[in-house]
Order: sequence, then C-alpha cells, then structure tokens
Amino acid sequence: MGNSETGIVSPFDKIIDRTGTESLKWVYPRKVLKVDNAIPMWVADMDFEAPPAVVEAIRRRAAHGIYGYPLIPPSFWQAAIDWLKRRHGWNVRKDWMAKSPGIVPALNYCVRAFTEPADGVIIQTPVYFPFYHAVENNGRRLIRNPLRFDGRRYTMDLDDLERKIDQGGRLLILCSPHNPVGRVWTREELEGLGRIAVERDLLVISDEIHHDLVYSGHRQHIFAALSPELAIRTLTCIAPSKTFNIPGLSTAVAIASNPKLLEAFKDETERAGFELGQVFGIVGFEAAYAHGGDWLDALLPYLEANVELMEKFLEERVPGIHLVRPEGTYLALLDCRGLGLEPVVLNEFFLKKAGVYFSDGMMFGPELAGFVRVNFGCPRSLLEEALERIERAVAGLPERANRP
Repeated sequence: MGNSETGIVSPFDKIIDRTGTESLKWVYPRKVLKVDNAIPMWVADMDFEAPPAVVEAIRRRAAHGIYGYPLIPPSFWQAAIDWLKRRHGWNVRKDWMAKSPGIVPALNYCVRAFTEPADGVIIQTPVYFPFYHAVENNGRRLIRNPLRFDGRRYTMDLDDLERKIDQGGRLLILCSPHNPVGRVWTREELEGLGRIAVERDLLVISDEIHHDLVYSGHRQHIFAALSPELAIRTLTCIAPSKTFNIPGLSTAVAIASNPKLLEAFKDETERAGFELGQVFGIVGFEAAYAHGGDWLDALLPYLEANVELMEKFLEERVPGIHLVRPEGTYLALLDCRGLGLEPVVLNEFFLKKAGVYFSDGMMFGPELAGFVRVNFGCPRSLLEEALERIERAVAGLPERANRP
C-alpha cells in the first residue's frame, strides 16, 4: 500500500516523529488522556511535511534573525490571485481581499459585522463545531438547517432552508466542501442555494478552506464565482492551511467583490485588534500558493488511496462500521451504529480498547450520535495499523453488540 521492498516510494509514506513539537494532535490523547500509544486521527492536521518550497521559504526567513512587525507584500496577494485563477478559474482582484489570522476568527468577525445581537444565523448541521461558537458566543440566534442523510450521502434540504429564513435567518454560513460530511457540493446544489439567497436577500459566508482537497469525479465550485448576483452577497474565506498542512501559521484571507461587505469585515478585524500579520504565516501562505501545486497534485491521489483502503478494509473485516465516503477533505465519517454501542461511550471505546483517537461525531451536532470523524491524512502504514487495532477491538465486543 505505498511501500515496496526497496523502501519508501512516496514522500507521504514517511513516518515523522512529532515528539517535542508540542503537537496538539499527538500530545492530547497521549499525555492529557493518558493513552501512551494512541494513534491520533482527530484534529484536522495531517502527518505530512509541508511542501519543500514552504519549508525552504520559512527557513530563509528564519535565518535573517530579526522578526519584527511585518507588512503584507504585493506578492502575497498575487500568489492567492494566481492560484485561484489557475486552479479554480476565479478572477479575483487585490481590492477584494483582506487578511485574517485564520478562518475561525474570520467567521466570528463576519457574524459581528453583518448581524446584530439576537439576529438569526443559519448553519447546515452537522457541521464544524466552531460554526456554532461563532453564532452563540457572539449573542446571535442559532438556526439549524439540517442536512439530509440517506445512509450513504448527505444533501442540502433547501425547502427547510426557506422555512428557516422565515424564522428570521439573515446570514448563512456555508461549509464548502463540507466538514465533516465530506460533500463537495455540485454546481446544481449551489445554484439552488443561490436562487434562495437572491430571492430572500440572504447573506452568505462561504468557508472554503478545503477548496483544493477534492477527489476524482468531483469539482469544487466557488460559490461567489457562480454569478454576479451571488458575488455581491457573499464573503468567501480561504487559506492554504488545510491543503498544505500549515494550520499553525495562522494566516487566511477573506474575499468579497462587494466593497460594503469587505469594509465591514475590515472594520471588525480592526476592532478585534488584528492589524498586522504573522511573519512566518505571510511567508508560508505565499510560498504554498506560488509553488505548492505539484506537491498537491501528488497528495490528492495518496489521500484518495487511503479512502479506498479504509472502505475496503471496513467492508471486508469490520462490517459493523460503515465509511461515509468523502468527496473531498481528508476527513471522513465512520458510521458506527452497527456496533451496538451507546454513542456516549463510542469514542472512549476506540481510545481505550483500540488505542485510536477520533473526533466524537456529537461535537458536530446531535445528528452524528453513533458516528466518529476520522482524519486519514497520514502515512498509509499508520492508517493500516489503526484499522487493524479497530478490527481487534471490535472483535472483542460481546456478540450482541457487534452487529453489522
């Protein structure tokens, strides 16, 4: 599965010891939860080195030895502009863009900038849990527009969305591609959403952080790029952090062709005290978008092969667990309801009995009781070991609990 008798055949097969780097992903289950040999497959952080061009750019900057307050060079913006044009056919201008210390802060800025206390903000659940926090921690009213699940795939419920707008929803936070359900929304789905947004005067904040992590047979459609009518009511958030495994560099960009939306966003960032960027984040962002294309082209088939491995392994050897096959991202849902375990003990079972740590599905919404989210952005040998541990743990369950 990626290794041969002659050694490593892919740079993504390399096992990298992250001891001593204070990696949240590795430290938390092993040192905080006290399972010394746990394989961490939870937080969205891959176990791959960043592209060589990114590592080298940061090394060069670090060698200077002075890390004072940085300005954003024109080449930073141009790298993002060129990337979006080259990879997505989206023509973006510099005056449409504003920096942010990350997409989660950007979501909070947007909620405060575009709504008032007690206004309704719609999210499509189950969804990345900071979406909930961005609404509720800022005193806004959370409105859920649940996705539909047919046992295999999630889809939008646009009829329900219209009802939720009638309940006072003024702003929608869109997750595209969707974390954690793994959907890459089709053009038709997004156009259906867009028609409602235009007709009902709905603002859309589109979190497209996973926009480059899309598998064969699927295509990412930038929501704001679908039509001028959608562009004027959309603010899009992007970052290279997930694509190139540099989330610790904390640098993102918000894009809006509507100057009123962009200025409101900028005003909120200033009120939050964010004016200057992070030295290495600026360098890493630019290097990733300017020089990371070949690395990404090698990463995607490796990740897709990991999906194939998981799906085949579970079908053949752990029938009580079903993979909800992702169309994008390096995150996927495992439907574990066939194991017969109570949802509240599911994650503890995997940690204590299998030595594998996932994200509990319920953190993304009650719809995912009985699910866990797996991060498969890791060397294949590590994924194989985790799957084999799970197989052994499930085999040890009482017969009545282990049902396909």
